[in-house]
Amino acid sequence: MKTQYASEERGIDGVCDLASMPPSQMEALLSTIDVSEVWGVGRQMNQHLYAAGIKTVKALRDTPTAWLRAKFGVVMERLGYELRGVSCLSLEEVSVPRRQIISSRSFGQLIYSLPELSESVASYMSSAAEKLRRQNSVCNAIQVFIQTNPFREQDKQYSNSITVPLPNASSDTRLLIRAALFGLRHIYRKGYAYKKAGVILTGIDSVATYHESLLTQYGADEKSVKLMNVMDQLNQKYGRNTVSVFSVGSQKAWSMRREIMSSCYTTKWIDVMEWTPTTLNGNEVPK
Repeated sequence: MKTQYASEERGIDGVCDLASMPPSQMEALLSTIDVSEVWGVGRQMNQHLYAAGIKTVKALRDTPTAWLRAKFGVVMERLGYELRGVSCLSLEEVSVPRRQIISSRSFGQLIYSLPELSESVASYMSSAAEKLRRQNSVCNAIQVFIQTNPFREQDKQYSNSITVPLPNASSDTRLLIRAALFGLRHIYRKGYAYKKAGVILTGIDSVATYHESLLTQYGADEKSVKLMNVMDQLNQKYGRNTVSVFSVGSQKAWSMRREIMSSCYTTKWIDVMEWTPTTLNGNEVPK
């Protein structure tokens, strides 16, 4: 329901917990909330419900669902069931597994050396592998690509990519980074100013589609799964890259520039905006 009850009612401190509310209080609450407050009841439907004598949420809940379906359709029937505590409006809680995972960035400054390119590719692959494990999948091949800045016409231009098949399907960061760096060494050329690099995971399948005997070596066995789970848990608890596979230097010239990045108002406390009142009851508040 889209009601303002929690913020208006005294004695509940702005929090309305319907699950723990006594039945008598619940009945009283539903009898005072207009039916228009129910999600799915628009202006036109609200008029039809009013014409049928259904003016409150309690009245809608107590109306026979068969009558609601015959009069207003299956959507209103489901709303009636939902108000009675019977779940029938499914929520999309699990996203469809990706068939391709891409991780790439433009560098904060131009990169010339293979070691710096290797650091960036290893970092991108770590991120991609984590996403792969998160959806309980494995991949059969990886693609690596690098390119110069096409807008710098004064520079020599070069771009290339390579697809590296894996010895067996895996989601182990160690194996994926090893394959990515193998591909990078084959396409890297000296004398160019690289602006962007990235990796693509392809041939993605669910782990459930593989027989256990097919996932027994090269970063796909039980030890691999346990190690990756521990690494993911530590990075989730203590921050990204707390535990990493490839050593990345402290001076990351390839990192994306973030000087003018927007604040993360919904995910970081430090970025939440503060408001300081200048007046209180008509009087100026001292700073």
